[in-house]
Amino acid sequence: MTVTTLLYRDPTAPVEARVVDLLSRMTLREKAGQLNQRMYGWDAYRRTPDGFELTEALHAETERFAGLGALYGLLRADAWSGVDHTTGSGAEDGAELAHLVQRHVVERSRLGIPALFVEEVPHGHMALDGTVLPVNLAVGATWDPGLYERAAAHAAAELRARGGHVALVSALDIARDPRWGRTEECFGEDPYLAARLTEALVRGMQGEQDPGGLFAPDRAPVVLKHFAGQGATVGGRNSAESDLGPRELHEIHLPAARAGVRAGAAAVMAAYNEVDGMPCSGNRALLTGLLRERWGFEGLVMADGLAVDRLSRITGDSVSAGALALRAGVDLSLWDEGFTHLAEAVERGLVSEEDLDRAVARVLRLKFRLGLFEQPYRSCPFPDPAAGRELSTALARAAVTLLHDDQGVLPLATASRVAVLGPHADTVAHQLGDYTAPQRPGTGTSVLDALRRTGIDIRHARGCALTGDDLSGIPEATAEAAASDLAVLVLGGSSARTPDTEFDANGAARTAVSEMTCGEGADLAGLRLGAAQQALLDAVTATGTPTVVVLVQGRPHAVPEAAERAAALLTAWYPGPWGGEAIADVLLGRADPRGRLPLSVPRSAGQLPVHYNHKDTEYGGYVDDSAEPLFGFGHGLSYTRFAYGPPRLSGRTVEVDITNTGQRRGRTVAQLYLRRLVTPVWPRTLELRGFRAVDLAPGECRTVAFVLGAEQLAQVGTDLETAVLPGTVEFRVAESARRALTAVPVGLRVDQSFTAPDETPL
Repeated sequence: MTVTTLLYRDPTAPVEARVVDLLSRMTLREKAGQLNQRMYGWDAYRRTPDGFELTEALHAETERFAGLGALYGLLRADAWSGVDHTTGSGAEDGAELAHLVQRHVVERSRLGIPALFVEEVPHGHMALDGTVLPVNLAVGATWDPGLYERAAAHAAAELRARGGHVALVSALDIARDPRWGRTEECFGEDPYLAARLTEALVRGMQGEQDPGGLFAPDRAPVVLKHFAGQGATVGGRNSAESDLGPRELHEIHLPAARAGVRAGAAAVMAAYNEVDGMPCSGNRALLTGLLRERWGFEGLVMADGLAVDRLSRITGDSVSAGALALRAGVDLSLWDEGFTHLAEAVERGLVSEEDLDRAVARVLRLKFRLGLFEQPYRSCPFPDPAAGRELSTALARAAVTLLHDDQGVLPLATASRVAVLGPHADTVAHQLGDYTAPQRPGTGTSVLDALRRTGIDIRHARGCALTGDDLSGIPEATAEAAASDLAVLVLGGSSARTPDTEFDANGAARTAVSEMTCGEGADLAGLRLGAAQQALLDAVTATGTPTVVVLVQGRPHAVPEAAERAAALLTAWYPGPWGGEAIADVLLGRADPRGRLPLSVPRSAGQLPVHYNHKDTEYGGYVDDSAEPLFGFGHGLSYTRFAYGPPRLSGRTVEVDITNTGQRRGRTVAQLYLRRLVTPVWPRTLELRGFRAVDLAPGECRTVAFVLGAEQLAQVGTDLETAVLPGTVEFRVAESARRALTAVPVGLRVDQSFTAPDETPL
């Protein structure tokens, strides 16, 4: 007797043929079920003395649609979910939980369709025992896509080892207003830098797919968040409207997304914000006209949490809201009611079954590419935790940025007496950033711990809390500073949530509690440190003891006093659990400061915006303050000095000689900036168009070359298409954007011939 294998069950058949076959066998109810991601994953199970048991909530959800399309946050752990080490799954049993849930889903599905397990991976997998990496703003400060690619690959392997499938990663938001609490999730203020890091993220997470488009067992399809323009939120307020014209959208907020799509990203997430009156989740011009038709994107579009239901303000009810989102190009919802009524929407003629089929096909395609039909319970071996710690520390070390050392007090002398002070000196929790799972006791190293291990004579006093105006601890801190040769004052902010935090239905903090000053839902009207921190800074620097200020933060705070009074100033954007080691390595000179600012640091909130790549217009400063940032984009010092020679043009290459003129080996980041002189549309002052990290020994000189192609020369034309357009440009190579303004330029006439034959339009 011959057993006939259904085509969609045949692993040797092409993915597209399998999708078509399976789709043809599905009912309307089953199709709608594939597009829903209704549950909070932590509600699907409960921990028992013997392991895990499934809940009635999961049974009801799988019964509703005869299966389950996707499940969000099965492995998530944090204050919002309420999952911790007593109730959730760790590294040793995460896969067991995932397989238990998947087995239930497959058995409840008439056609045996497995679920996608979708997880947050903002800076490492947001699960118990996951490796926590520095936040995106720290990644931006490294200017090192290669290092980030390796870290992203490790995070993907941890996700797949737990039985997870899909990684949600912030990458597309551009930081234009640092008052926004989610600034820490951005790679910075510049679209070119963000685009290169987004490419690295996609390469690292997804790896090389085989000729059939299948993902390796230790790689994960990535959902790039958030598309598009969410970083332009008005007033720095979370989920506020975005005041964006089409040119600003295309020049600043779309390049990272375009780079991610070109790199092969499996999915993008539609943002909360509206663009010219239409929310992204209902914006067909954005999700279909631009993303799919112009860019050729064939992957999945997921809505942000509860964003589809918000469309009922436009349509009048949740059923038509779901239909609007589906017609616009959303394939998979997140916690919404609207998508649960898609079968009804089809029957009422609000959306066609053809539209429904297109979305279902994209969900099924991703499941086939993951190999879930052949091995629904597969997980790869858990990667070496030591390797994860090494990568996290390396990223943190590369992100520490020396902003000034006017008195030459760094590196620290090991024989000195050092007072380590401030609310950030002896804490790990506030180094971690938002979207972080609870850590086991003893995980990580604070700045104080790391410096104590060196044998230096360390004095310590906290001085004050991160928030509030309690000054009672300042006298002790100033006494320790006065009795020491040097003070290290560690200040900053925190995105740490606590169990008493009040959350919105989408997980954003409704009210800031404890010492929380940053993260989703924690926006600031001003950028000053807390009153007690400012008083501590004033008191310690007034002792006369040379003071090194270290800012551990998720956004740039406006602290001009630190620049004026401190002997040296460093910033470390939420560097992760082992950030204390990284900061100590730089303070002691074990590592050269490698970080460069991924965004401009303002003098005050009243200056905003201060990004370097503003339109090239003549405008003055303020009567009461400078219009210039305190520290500009790309700035960062080394423990040595570098001399940049004049650039020269050789064919399609800009070359510059760089010499280490100091006494120590060090690293500089050569930054290529373009200035448009004659152009079809009004230009920006400068545009970053390339960067190269160069490590040089004392006295060593090296020639750095930047090849000019479409990526360097293209611009958004009057038709909003990106292409190489005729004009006259200058290129400048410098250590920062502000240095580039006065650097020697090399001029160039541009025409379409500068697009190389093997380059496709951007």
